[in-house]
Amino acid sequence: MQAFIEYVVRGLVDHPDEVSVTAVEGGGSTIYELRLNPADVGRVIGRQGVMINALRSLLLAGSAKRGLRCSLELVEDGRKS
Repeated sequence: MQAFIEYVVRGLVDHPDEVSVTAVEGGGSTIYELRLNPADVGRVIGRQGVMINALRSLLLAGSAKRGLRCSLELVEDGRKS
């Protein structure tokens, strides 16, 4: 799942070398923390959050198919959103 997120996000941003996805496991689920260049945050969020919500939906569907619980969080300067 981590490789999938990195692949999709790197295709969206202007600075693909600065994209990193970290898996944090706990409580029976995995949270993928997405870090990227601050200039690319708007591209990943999209208008009214449409893009980030689409990524979360794809991750949810893919993980449910494998019997896992996963979520995606965008981390900016130590804050989660």
